[in-house]
Amino acid sequence: MGLKNNLHNFKEKNKDKKWLPGFNALFTFLYMPNETTHNGTHIKAADDLKRTMNTVIMALVPCLIFGMFNAGYQHYLAQGLIDSADGFLGASFWTLDNLTVGLWKVLPLVIVSYGVGLAVEFIFAIIKGHEVEEGYLVTGMLVPLIVPVDIPLWMLAVAVIFGVVIGKEVFGGTGMNILNPALTIRAFLFFAYPTWMSGDKVWIHGAVERDQMIAAGQNIDAISGETILGSLAQGKEVAYSIWDMFYGIIPGSVGETSTLLILLGALFLIFAKIGSWRIMLSSVVGALVMGLIFNGFVDAGVITEGSKFYGLMSTEFWHHLLIGGFAFGTVFMATDPVTASQTNKGKWIYGFLVGFLSIMIRVFNPAYPEGVMLAILLMNVFAPTIDHYVVQGNVKKRMKRLKAKTA
Repeated sequence: MGLKNNLHNFKEKNKDKKWLPGFNALFTFLYMPNETTHNGTHIKAADDLKRTMNTVIMALVPCLIFGMFNAGYQHYLAQGLIDSADGFLGASFWTLDNLTVGLWKVLPLVIVSYGVGLAVEFIFAIIKGHEVEEGYLVTGMLVPLIVPVDIPLWMLAVAVIFGVVIGKEVFGGTGMNILNPALTIRAFLFFAYPTWMSGDKVWIHGAVERDQMIAAGQNIDAISGETILGSLAQGKEVAYSIWDMFYGIIPGSVGETSTLLILLGALFLIFAKIGSWRIMLSSVVGALVMGLIFNGFVDAGVITEGSKFYGLMSTEFWHHLLIGGFAFGTVFMATDPVTASQTNKGKWIYGFLVGFLSIMIRVFNPAYPEGVMLAILLMNVFAPTIDHYVVQGNVKKRMKRLKAKTA
């Protein structure tokens, strides 16, 4: 308590300093603020926004740790140095060598994401004279988990600056943005540096460099780092089992592969009353409906083997939940309380359309067979419209009931 009081007194003595927002950010990160609400409040709670954000980070940490192990595992597996037969529970996955490679590649992504993003937040706080906002605490963790393991750090830094400034600060900061900042960063990377965000070689550490060495005439085996979606889009057979997909021992973005850990994170967020189960469930329903429609086209003979979209359309409808970034996007980004729908009925509509459009875009975009990023960003834009019509619908129903009672 003595240290807390001393820090509070220091804050009071320097309340006119421009750098105070930066100090306040560190102070409130370590301690509950001493400030209390003097006017009437609608909601009283013992937590604050930083604690809520930290709860989401706790749900993401297992995905981060697993992503580190998987990065090393995929690296050594592609070189033929380990046996894939062991699987998720095998000794070849949970090794110090795999973790070392993962730490070497993933930890710098986390450091750059937080370092650059928070620096931009501090600069805007000092310029505008407001407190440092907490929204980037979760965004800073999400960004390293939704990019390929070998993405150059300078590209990530440029994308983070763009995402924080254009995707959030220009709208007024945390709580005012209309687009999910993490997905804005990923969209910038995809459109600005597409060769580093798609293809066969970006998902496994060292694959790009090895291909360059092969092109130069060196006698090195090529690495096939193709994702499941990439294989299906090209009509190839998938070399991974359903359990591989569920556990996540497959190529992909750092934290998006393990459906098991994402599901556990979803349950944790629902139990903590932070994540919307309505959005999660309706997204899954929307994805299953779209998958069933595509399977129906194949079963009816409308789409035949050899057709352009046959590979992904013929995929079992429920398999779409296990591959790509659908599960991760649904749990951790579609449920963003700032950019998602706010009304209960709106959440059902919003979530259903996220899932429905995710699978539709995934199938009809074979050059980049993934759709959850674009689907969520699109629905972020329409979320206020959905809520508007839900509210107006409720108003009309109440007006009709009022007229019926007064008639």
